[in-house]
Amino acid sequence: HALGIIHVGERMAEILAQHFGSMDKLLAANEEELIDIEGVGPKIGASIYEFLHAGANLQLIEKLRQAGLNLVEVQSETGDLPLSGSTFVLTGRLENWSRLQAEGRIKSLGGSVADSVSKKTSYVVVGEEPGSKLQRARTLGIPILDEQSFEEIVGARD
Repeated sequence: HALGIIHVGERMAEILAQHFGSMDKLLAANEEELIDIEGVGPKIGASIYEFLHAGANLQLIEKLRQAGLNLVEVQSETGDLPLSGSTFVLTGRLENWSRLQAEGRIKSLGGSVADSVSKKTSYVVVGEEPGSKLQRARTLGIPILDEQSFEEIVGARD
């Protein structure tokens, strides 16, 4: 995220780090491999690829490596956690949870959070005034959770 790649914010940087595991693997990826990642479309994939293959940016990455920056994502052991392999999408305003709290709980239990609904989505958590994600979930037949159902899965807020 701190590299300043256009269209790559904190969430996208997290997705890339989890998917590739290291800067070396990310650098070795072609544009098609980037686009195949859920949440990365052609525009974002092209931006990442172009950034990572510009000479000045490669020099910057090498300087960071020489300075001792960790360019490997620490993989947590999520295989035994209850939400391992589950992907959640949040839409609308939850009464008892901030967006960050809900995302943090999902991740702490081994799940992941996506920004958009796709066939790979496990659950859509719906709060007040949900957006178009609710309709998309219905169209795809994705299980929809209200806040109470969400809490039954992840536990009550601390």
